Amino acid sequence: MNDLKTPLLSLMLLLAPVLGFADDIPDTLEFKHGIAFFHELKYPPDYTHLDYLNPDAPKGGVLVEATQRNFNTLAPASVRGISAPSGFWLNAETLIIRAGDEVSGFYGRLADGIAITDDRLSIVFRIHPQARWRDGVPITSRDVFYTVEFHRSYVWGGLLFEFIASMEEIDDRHVAFHLKSPVTLNNIIVIQFISILPEHYWRDRDPGANTLTPPLSSGPYRVSALKQGRFIEYQRDPDYWGKDIPVNKGRYNFDTVRYEVYRDATVTREAFRKGLIDIWTETDVRYWHRAFDIPAFDKGWIKKIRRNSGIEVGVRRSIALNNRIDKFRDRRVREALTLAMDFEWQNRTLHFGYHKRAHSYWPDTIFTATGLPGEDELQLLEPYREQLPPELFERPFRFPEVTSPEDHRANIVKARQLLAAAGWHVVDGVLKNARGEPFEIEFLSQNSEDARILLPYFQQLEQLGIHGTIRLADRSQFVNRQRKFDFDAILKGQGTLMPPVILLKSMYHSETAYQPVSGVWNVAGISHPAVDYLVEQANLATTLAQMVASCRAIDRVLLWQYYQILLYAIDLPRTVHWDKFGRPAFESKYWPAFPDG
Repeated sequence: MNDLKTPLLSLMLLLAPVLGFADDIPDTLEFKHGIAFFHELKYPPDYTHLDYLNPDAPKGGVLVEATQRNFNTLAPASVRGISAPSGFWLNAETLIIRAGDEVSGFYGRLADGIAITDDRLSIVFRIHPQARWRDGVPITSRDVFYTVEFHRSYVWGGLLFEFIASMEEIDDRHVAFHLKSPVTLNNIIVIQFISILPEHYWRDRDPGANTLTPPLSSGPYRVSALKQGRFIEYQRDPDYWGKDIPVNKGRYNFDTVRYEVYRDATVTREAFRKGLIDIWTETDVRYWHRAFDIPAFDKGWIKKIRRNSGIEVGVRRSIALNNRIDKFRDRRVREALTLAMDFEWQNRTLHFGYHKRAHSYWPDTIFTATGLPGEDELQLLEPYREQLPPELFERPFRFPEVTSPEDHRANIVKARQLLAAAGWHVVDGVLKNARGEPFEIEFLSQNSEDARILLPYFQQLEQLGIHGTIRLADRSQFVNRQRKFDFDAILKGQGTLMPPVILLKSMYHSETAYQPVSGVWNVAGISHPAVDYLVEQANLATTLAQMVASCRAIDRVLLWQYYQILLYAIDLPRTVHWDKFGRPAFESKYWPAFPDG
């Protein structure tokens, strides 16, 4: 290990085993085939396959997909490069994998056994005895140890893995994660995304350095061909060590998976219509509504489907106001800006009525704040009552729905009253404060399509005397200005995994409001002691009831503080595909297998 290039990493590797098992596995440890929170595992130890996969699915064929990622690296930990599409799922592997039909069930993949100590402060993974890298070298605990410590040597990795106190290689097959506090669902969700790296391959290389040479891997596919800016192709490995383990039976059925690079969505749609790509998930409802009404669709050769995807919850589009700026720090101002948005007009006129207004940060889930706070929520909220809007305790939250011009005028009148109470008055048609400074909003954007939403909103803001503009930036400028908090507002997504705990701290906690790296997640600069406390309680939850109460309370506080203008909710994916695939009879609720299953 002494030849690792990063001095910090070398130091961490020397200091890591401070809470160890003294190179011995306690007899009290009980290894299981999976782990679940808040419910029993659906699948027993002797399960043969997941219900939503067909273990007898035929192998063969080519799947051609489109990607807008103009990738320039195959490095597994590149910071500055653009990674190749789908390398994580096809080419790499994790210790565990999440079941698509359970809210919090995880099963072994590289690990064939998982054990948690009685104090819940350590997790031990037992590596599958058949697990091999593609060069035939066994996958060991050293690979897991190396991978995690490498990521922890980066600032963002340190934040993501901050729950880990130390790690320990017990022997070649057993690796322990020693935690700072009892294990939570949040910890397991993070661990399931750790793509394990081969230590013997990377010890003389830098996993963060950009390269187009396919690195050593262990997954079901290997990179067989690529041309930067054009395509990347993955070939199924018939000798893949894990092809017959239960979580993989019926998965990875295509012999070849190819990603064609199309930088423009319009060109991608045309390529699909011509049969150059096989499947496309449409995110713009305008084109879902009419772009695929071609003869092939009329003949049944093209299918339009909606797929389950309960794993992703939240808000698809919202306006994040930069609460670090003086003019947005007054809650009355933020509420006024929210009232000015006529969502119903936009949805009806621009989106054919397909979208649904998000009246929650996690709409249509058990974590949605509904009605008045219940007793469990009140216990969490009461210590902060004086710091919260009284309305939070008095009535349910709901954005006003505009069904007529009169409704919108009423919202504008109320918005003017709120702005006046906050010290902003219209002078000669311009909204100004006591110092005579005009109220202007510059929206930072890297997508010209944002104008479709923002330009009608600008017209509504003009009724308040506010002038809105769009600053279109390239990717590097957009990211740098975000990191420096140099913007007024940004149109962004608010999606997260179900249950919505893994990103709570990154998106809403005070610690991340002014950190340049994590601040890219907490774009709005949300910082409130009640939210901080509730986020911590949600992450420490050991029962579903505790997590639900914490998340509902968070939802309630965020909504009544008007930190962001929520627009439309995440909906079931809209997918078009050429009718050349078989689909499993049962589609999982949270993470469907199609098209890779």
